[in-house]
Amino acid sequence: MSPNALPADPSAASPAGFVSECRTAVAAAEAAGALLRSRFPDGFAARPKGGHGDVVTDLDLLAERLIVDRIRADFPHDRILAEETGDVAAGDGGARTWLVDPLDGSNNVVIGLPVYVVGIALCVDAVPVVGVVHEPVTGRTWSARHGAGTHGPAGRLAPGPRPSSPSGPLLAWTQGHAVRRDDPAARALRHTLELRSRRLLQLWAPLAAWAMLARGDIDGFVGYRAEAIDLPAGALLAREAGVALRHLDGSEFTAAFTGPDTNRTFVAGRPEILPTLLNLTAASTPPLLGSTP
Repeated sequence: MSPNALPADPSAASPAGFVSECRTAVAAAEAAGALLRSRFPDGFAARPKGGHGDVVTDLDLLAERLIVDRIRADFPHDRILAEETGDVAAGDGGARTWLVDPLDGSNNVVIGLPVYVVGIALCVDAVPVVGVVHEPVTGRTWSARHGAGTHGPAGRLAPGPRPSSPSGPLLAWTQGHAVRRDDPAARALRHTLELRSRRLLQLWAPLAAWAMLARGDIDGFVGYRAEAIDLPAGALLAREAGVALRHLDGSEFTAAFTGPDTNRTFVAGRPEILPTLLNLTAASTPPLLGSTP
């Protein structure tokens, strides 16, 4: 199966419709969140990560180990791909892969900004079927299963249309760590969005933005060559809450974590505003990457 094609019936891979997998992910995310909350804002050490200005803290590693151990205990045959340590369990579960982002927003944590979340996804044939985002600061958790909607502390999310603003939509933005600061496509796209939106949020925690979009707090989310590890969980939350996801050319975006990062450029918004968002991105120059090949 193509990594960009959603399985015809992903729930068929589990007779319980991924209920037990979702339960494990929620429990692991909340346990990791309690650990993070107990050590924020000053109970940790940090060091540089890579050459793009990113950081890693010992909280990332502790939370990741906790989550991985929980998943491995319940699903010992599945592959686990974690943000900090990579392939921590090769598994023999076929097409099932867990993605673990133990601390999305490490840069925020380092400067004392309380905007960070825990993200976990289960993918089948590279596309998400379970997604969980937990916010340690507030203790809130959002979860989604393919075909079963998105649920939060107050039950199933069903956000209605947001009232339009003469100042333009309220948007969030993310770009991958490998994108250069002088990347002409990223600069043109971001500049256009800043000019034509009411606000363009850059949270340094993409999963927090996905949760805001799923709740209906913002109008849309645009990503340029987004990171693979946190994309599936957030995208599933949004999709199951009624958000439409597209490539820049308007074709369907499945949020697969495999393939080159040029396949992870997206526009996401509620169906009634999606044409406006696609028009905004089309207005940027030079021609952008990120359409389906």
